[in-house]
Amino acid sequence: MTGPSVLVTGAGGYLGSQLIAALAAGRIKVSRIVAADVREMPPDRRMDGVDYVQADVRSPALIELFDRCKVDTVVHLASIVTPGRDSNRQYEYSVDVKGTENVLIACTTTGVKKIIVSSSGAAYGYHADNPAWLTEDCPLRGNEAFVYSYHKRLVEEMLARWRVEHPQLQQVVFRIGTILGETVRNQITDLFEKPRLLAIRGSDSPFVFIWDQDVVGCLLRAIESDKTGIYNVAGDGVLTIHEIAARLGKRCLVLPPGLLRLALRLLKALGLTQYGPEQVDFLRYRPVLDNTRLKRDVGYVAQRTSAQVFDRYLQSHRHGA
Repeated sequence: MTGPSVLVTGAGGYLGSQLIAALAAGRIKVSRIVAADVREMPPDRRMDGVDYVQADVRSPALIELFDRCKVDTVVHLASIVTPGRDSNRQYEYSVDVKGTENVLIACTTTGVKKIIVSSSGAAYGYHADNPAWLTEDCPLRGNEAFVYSYHKRLVEEMLARWRVEHPQLQQVVFRIGTILGETVRNQITDLFEKPRLLAIRGSDSPFVFIWDQDVVGCLLRAIESDKTGIYNVAGDGVLTIHEIAARLGKRCLVLPPGLLRLALRLLKALGLTQYGPEQVDFLRYRPVLDNTRLKRDVGYVAQRTSAQVFDRYLQSHRHGA
């Protein structure tokens, strides 16, 4: 079979497993599929036509793995999205930032032609002066207070340096909005499950959503295409926190930002919540992604708008999917 040979890091994760399934199903032509993850894939979850390898993106042995696998395309999905209870900032940095650096070194050392990286809209940061719609030319200001946001910013700064120092390694970077799907669970969906949704007085808290299969579609397009560049990945339009609450049939608890900061500071100090006062800005200044470049330059149009993504998510969860 002709086509690129592909290695996926984080292949056992939510997005990685769906990408591997799409590749194994032959949705695009590839000559080899290597699924790499820090956890060993159980035999009953393995798919025909896929080479499964256990690998830590932080390990010096990654160069040897890449050299042995002889791949020309790497899809780098390994990162910590939802930290475990025993996680800490140093460990998350070692995976998110140093792990990405290690992957880049392995790519350039072994002659990989292209790397596709899953970044996030969080890399833009949560700021009062964010424009209403963020384009790919907007500065990356991922807040140091938000580990995930800050690490995505650091990774992208590293990728920018790599584009200058190692131009032979082609890059595709996807800044992805909030992913929803039939089985997704994350920090955002946890908010939806509360009896009442938290809203900040004076803020609409707009959300942009993308269906998980649209993210897979973008990754497949990047693998088979010769396109390079940086692209926001989101459905059209937004949903405000009040529109989300109405769809859920719930009410919003609207609080002044100062009062909420104080309450979160006290509750976290007492060990009653994992969220600190910095979460106010996380809700208040949501990054809203403009997807014009994805449509124009890549030719990819999301199957669902942000509103349709949320409605489909809600429908699947109400039916116990």
